[in-house]
Amino acid sequence: MSVALRKLNSVTVSALDDSGAGDAFLADAQRYRRELLAHCYRMTGSLHDAEDLVQETYLRAWKSFGGFEGKSSVRTWLYRIATNTCLTALEGRKRRPLPTGLGAPASDPTGEIAEHHEISWLEPLPDAPREDPSDPSVIAESRESVRLAFIAALQHLPPRQRAVLVLREVLQWKAAEVGEAIGASPAAVNSLLQRARAQIDEVQPSRDDQPVPPESPEAADLLAKYIAAFESYDIDALAELFTADAVWEMPPFDGWYRGPSDIITLSKTHCPADKPGDMRFLTTTANGQPAAALYMFNPESGRHEAFQLHVVDTRSSGISHVVAFMDTTLFTHFGLPDTV
Repeated sequence: MSVALRKLNSVTVSALDDSGAGDAFLADAQRYRRELLAHCYRMTGSLHDAEDLVQETYLRAWKSFGGFEGKSSVRTWLYRIATNTCLTALEGRKRRPLPTGLGAPASDPTGEIAEHHEISWLEPLPDAPREDPSDPSVIAESRESVRLAFIAALQHLPPRQRAVLVLREVLQWKAAEVGEAIGASPAAVNSLLQRARAQIDEVQPSRDDQPVPPESPEAADLLAKYIAAFESYDIDALAELFTADAVWEMPPFDGWYRGPSDIITLSKTHCPADKPGDMRFLTTTANGQPAAALYMFNPESGRHEAFQLHVVDTRSSGISHVVAFMDTTLFTHFGLPDTV
């Protein structure tokens, strides 16, 4: 569990306890915290927003749980509250994209790169420890439902379509249950789902090669070679790891780059490192994918300092996509140090 999640958990439990909420409600409701976080993250594309919305969900549930009649499970009831909390929060907000979602063609790796902090970018999600796969919270947080490509595709949907798709296809709710949750008829839910599926198919192209699980020997080997190539500044070895159509992007920079040649040119042109030892990595996982935290050597401090968080899409054919998040505040959320 990340530092931020531990803090959020203690704050909410304290608030409920101080107000005299029942122990039974707390014991039952708290076990759904992690899956509610994943749900709010799917809806918003933001770890920071999702944490706040889970907090708000529990506070709303606590205020109204005295009137809870038990017609549904506590879990279903909490999901209804969380969904509507998210829908309210998303009113008037723009979607959170990755650079590839801005609609521009692939960028020139030798050209200027520009940061755009005015854009609310998609954020990564720290993985939870794997638990009993029969646990509903693990099923609801399956890897495919939090992979960056899927979360980025969800951001193209209007909030109500997003909610319907997640509730129907990730959580496997019936149309009538979804309709009750969002205030729509089953027919309207099915219509929203049909439009959402069509939009997802349009913005998320299918691939022949399947993702490699992050704990598999294949993924571990690819990530180890990826890190070794960067740390030794072996650009030729790095190029061999990417698939022919590999994509590289690094928000808040708005450009994106396709193919090993352009990715390598980008690294040679714009990366601050220029020799072995300038970069060091720590491994982690994010969004059900292998990830690596990059620390860049700062000659002024004499230390390797937090620089980027790489979320890596490993496939049977190689590395197909890297999102290198430049937001170093994410390191705290992932329980990573500021320097190594």
